[in-house]
Amino acid sequence: MATTTSPSPVATSGPQPQGGSSGGILRRMEIDPRLFGMLAALAIIWAVFEIWSDGIFISPRNLWNLSLQTSAIGIMATGMVLVIVTRNIDLSVGSMLAVIGVTMALLQVRWLPDWLGLGNPWIWVISLAAGILLGAAIGAFQGVIIAYVGVPAFIVTLGGLLVWRGVAWALSKGQTIAPMDSTFKLLGGGGNATIGGTATWVLAGLASIGLIAALVLGRRRRVKYGFALRPIWADIVIGAVGTGAVLLAAWYLNQYYMPEALARRFVEQSGGTYTGQQIPLGLANPVVIFIVVGLVMTFVATRTRFGRYVFAIGGNPEAAELGGIKTRWTVVKVFIVMGVLTAISAAVLTARLDAATSGLGTLAELYVIAAAVIGGTSLAGGIGTVPGAMLGALVAQSLQSGMVLIGVEAPIQDIVVGIVLVVAVALDSLYRRRVSV
Repeated sequence: MATTTSPSPVATSGPQPQGGSSGGILRRMEIDPRLFGMLAALAIIWAVFEIWSDGIFISPRNLWNLSLQTSAIGIMATGMVLVIVTRNIDLSVGSMLAVIGVTMALLQVRWLPDWLGLGNPWIWVISLAAGILLGAAIGAFQGVIIAYVGVPAFIVTLGGLLVWRGVAWALSKGQTIAPMDSTFKLLGGGGNATIGGTATWVLAGLASIGLIAALVLGRRRRVKYGFALRPIWADIVIGAVGTGAVLLAAWYLNQYYMPEALARRFVEQSGGTYTGQQIPLGLANPVVIFIVVGLVMTFVATRTRFGRYVFAIGGNPEAAELGGIKTRWTVVKVFIVMGVLTAISAAVLTARLDAATSGLGTLAELYVIAAAVIGGTSLAGGIGTVPGAMLGALVAQSLQSGMVLIGVEAPIQDIVVGIVLVVAVALDSLYRRRVSV
């Protein structure tokens, strides 16, 4: 059965990787070379745009905005990993995002107020739940056609791209639906929809503790079951670099402060007197949602039976079927998960824009698929990681954000992202051929 991204245990006897080369060091640290390559590419992208933008790109304000922009695409990319791993594709996520966003907006603006009354606190809850259920239903509908009827995923989701966009237009009648419920808007990260500086530090501290605990527990499990151990220095380096990166990110993002008018209102609402205090915004709510979704999807992909089945199907569908796995039902569940994650992204984007239109999510499928593929998910199936897709979303969004910052026109942006996507697939093909030799 195919596995997820965790390296397979190797015997301690026999020739060991040499530590003199970078490849040997990465193997001893059990770091995927493609992940390391993505980090290097991200560093190069940031450095180029920082120079090109005269020091604006790597500013706390721009990186805060970049994290916010990455969240919606990144949430969907975590689900696209599972879709592509099963040797399928979903071209309909952008149109699904539109129809779900329009539905949630109509519930808040027109349908529920007539029933529950304007300002009812349950309006946003019902709207969000209805959006998630609609996403799951659309995903299940497409998944059943793919898995049980036998229509290729490319055709089904290409049809969905056209159908759901048309349904969104029919529901909205081409109009902009606004404004959203005031509580619902907190999902979008605008205004004071952040967790604040203190909570950001707390979250960073918990993440650092979790990383160290994962390294310690992982080492103990390897000892318990007699698996080969990473060198102790490798665990120390990974722990130090990981916790350092988390704490540095928290510190740097906390250098972006509330605008004066917002800070004044925040202090006065808290019963204080504004005297020019600088109040860190901290992480935006969509970024926190993105992180939570990433953790949950990583757990699902690597620590559950469903995740193992997904990778088994992608590795060898026939063997998975003969092994007793309900392959068709598993594929349906994958598309249900994709629909739910698309609904979460629709909520984030609709709340952030404080409006919904039938054009919401146009070309989102391009960036979602690009994020997964750039993140190391193989279009041949069986290979992919959720953290890689999250990093891929950051790479893709960094490219777009940097090009906007230096004034590159939208068509050129699409050309660049398209080229990057092709290059990523070409590199994946070369890597797989090299590994198979």
